[in-house]
Amino acid sequence: MRIRSARTVPAAVAVAAAVTGTLSWAPTASAQSTEPTPSSPSSPRNAAEAETGGVAILKKDPGGDVLAGASFTLFDSAGKESANGKTDAQGKLVFKDLAPGAYRLKEVTSGSPLHDTVDDQDVIVTPGVDTPLTIVDPFKDASVLLKAKDDKSGKLLPGSTVNIGIGDKKILTLTTGSDGTASGKLPVNSRTGNDFWVKQVKAPQGYEIYKPSKTFKAKPGDPVTVTTTNAKAVTTPPPTDKPTDKPTDKPTDKPDGKPSGRPTPDKLGQDKDVSLPSASDAPTAEETASNTPAPASAGSLAHTGADATPWLIGGAGLLIAAGGGALIAARRRADDPSNES
Repeated sequence: MRIRSARTVPAAVAVAAAVTGTLSWAPTASAQSTEPTPSSPSSPRNAAEAETGGVAILKKDPGGDVLAGASFTLFDSAGKESANGKTDAQGKLVFKDLAPGAYRLKEVTSGSPLHDTVDDQDVIVTPGVDTPLTIVDPFKDASVLLKAKDDKSGKLLPGSTVNIGIGDKKILTLTTGSDGTASGKLPVNSRTGNDFWVKQVKAPQGYEIYKPSKTFKAKPGDPVTVTTTNAKAVTTPPPTDKPTDKPTDKPTDKPDGKPSGRPTPDKLGQDKDVSLPSASDAPTAEETASNTPAPASAGSLAHTGADATPWLIGGAGLLIAAGGGALIAARRRADDPSNES
């Protein structure tokens, strides 16, 4: 029994020693855990950073080139400005330390005379992440001014309609107004510009349509003037009277166009060659005396048989008066007694 105890004592001592050794290290380990370490101060900052996020913007144009100098402003959900800045030479702009949530991004300027800005857009900020956002600025539209002119006088003409397109696609239709002009916008998708065609589909009233199409080039943001010239339409006026087999005009002496029914002498000073009929069919004394009538003197009415009638009547009256006087004288002589002796 003593031998077991002897043998067991050392074993018990060994166990106690082992336990005692373990317990002796425990206070030392606990003391080290309470001492500050270099990594301890960074732990609160990392936790704060995990509660914020950011927005990483990359600015390009339709050709893939980066755009520097584009200005952006970020607004929170309440409309308050949260950040602003411009893209660098690589077309990049990063907004950091943003509280998670929805934001509104506004492009203030494109930073280029050739490019236009994009519409405002919503951005979601996620904790611990810089949300990537690629923005492509379109090229500025070209401004086109249409003019329609008379090819001779250069007068501006209303009512000219043209189609403008690129390739096989029609883009724009313009019609000149009362001032002879019209304007519109043409989209451009290249830094060097695009080639467009213009074709007149309706000419101004009274003018011939210009059938061939023209081409022109327009660059981003450039003003372009397109002019169409038209020649006046050649038209033959329709006849006012339809041709008929019957004469439509009758000789007339009256201003109202109705025939008078009796001949009238020419007026003095008129260059007319009109033959007037005589007053009777019987030949006059003057006509029998000569078969060739004497020509009428210039500026006087033409003499006809009607002019001799008054003379004949006057002569007959004189003869009757003379005969009556002779008869009375003869009766007086017969009644005078002195004539009997």
